[in-house]
Amino acid sequence: MSRYFRDMRGYGPSPPDPKWPDGAYVAVQFVVNYEEGGENCILHGDAASEAFLSEIVGATPWPGMRHWNMESIYEYGARAGFWRLHRMFTQASVPVTVYGVASALARSPEQVTAMREAGWEIASHGLKWIDYRAHPEEEEKRDLENAVRLHTEVVGEAPRGLYLGRTSANSVRLAVEYGGFDWISDTYDDDLPYWLDRDGHGNPTRPQLIIPYTLDANDMRFATPQGFNSGDQFYAYLKDAFDTLYEEGRGGRPSMMSVGLHCRLIGRPGRAASLRRFIDYVKGHEKVWLPRRIDIAEHWMKHHPYKPPAIRPSRMGEAEFVERFKGIFEHSPWIAERAFKLELGPAHDSAAGLHNALARIFRSASDEERLGVLKAHPDLAGKLAAAKRLTPESTREQAAAGLDALTDEERARFTDLNERYTAKFGFPFIIAAMDHTKEGILRAFQTRIENSREEEFATACRQVERIAYLRLKDILPS
Repeated sequence: MSRYFRDMRGYGPSPPDPKWPDGAYVAVQFVVNYEEGGENCILHGDAASEAFLSEIVGATPWPGMRHWNMESIYEYGARAGFWRLHRMFTQASVPVTVYGVASALARSPEQVTAMREAGWEIASHGLKWIDYRAHPEEEEKRDLENAVRLHTEVVGEAPRGLYLGRTSANSVRLAVEYGGFDWISDTYDDDLPYWLDRDGHGNPTRPQLIIPYTLDANDMRFATPQGFNSGDQFYAYLKDAFDTLYEEGRGGRPSMMSVGLHCRLIGRPGRAASLRRFIDYVKGHEKVWLPRRIDIAEHWMKHHPYKPPAIRPSRMGEAEFVERFKGIFEHSPWIAERAFKLELGPAHDSAAGLHNALARIFRSASDEERLGVLKAHPDLAGKLAAAKRLTPESTREQAAAGLDALTDEERARFTDLNERYTAKFGFPFIIAAMDHTKEGILRAFQTRIENSREEEFATACRQVERIAYLRLKDILPS
């Protein structure tokens, strides 16, 4: 058995209406990453200097040495960039969420005071601005605990949100196990918040609200190859993203836009102007909500509280799975038995997803096995129906097409066609009755009986798959 725990489906084709306040078409959320003073530096006990997200594109760590230029670039973010952003957002009355590195906040008490007086949310950005991809799990767990402790000391209250950034495969799971976070943002996988109830390794965990973040609508691309080279490019990208989401929201699909900012990057005068233009542009539109991330979290918990799906095939044991889906392909439990051994995951917890898994088994079976599935289907309006010996699924399907209320003449026509068809092809006539009226079924009967056996075998197999899909739609999300 193999299970694939990455979720490629998400909300599928029909995301929920977020019900943003005042019917907003889009929620635009600004994040200010405060990392200055929390970056790698031998003064901080690190082995080398910082090399990430600065004006020095392509920088490399300097082991055992201070990098004076790198340090001063980060210092600009604290000394000048932060205050430029603070003035910009407070003058525009736009609240923000700060991703605060705890050690950076501890080295910037005046900035913390300004954040709090402005009513900004200060979330945790970890203990230090470091890469956790190769860290031992226990060490990362200890850093998280120390980050919350130091954050609480410096800010005066524990962080309610977390974005670590340079994560390991364990980071989100450790944060969920730690508890206490109303939201976590270490994903980039959706335009709406969602509830996570797996740890990424297949183990169940308590439901955790995820508010996805962004790396595209993010000024970090000023510091990466093939990123933004000018403020105009940044503004144009943000504007296009906003316009797209605004139109989708106006059309009935409201969603969320995150904008990621760094004091040492967007805080430079030549870039800050583009952010100001974008803020003004957004504020010039009606039906836009400008929340902090904690505001989004509280709204989501109120309007979209966690509700586990009633049925999730990918999380079933084998016996439960086979029992539940053995009748999807008529009297052919072997299809469910084999499908259970496929690489099932969240993508198979919908009608289309599970149908694909079951149909794969049917399509890859031998002609003899598939013929057995065809022969397992009853005649339409035949003897089994008259004796009320159809499966519940077949009973509903034939009734939906009116085959349980035939006139004597119609019954005689079906009997004749059934006998002629079976004699010619060696299996009963199969059609997804719920797609048709009895008149339409009779017309299809009379047309298809003229097919070659090869044509009709293929047609019957397609109809078997269609019947299976319609059956799944009755019990799983479409």
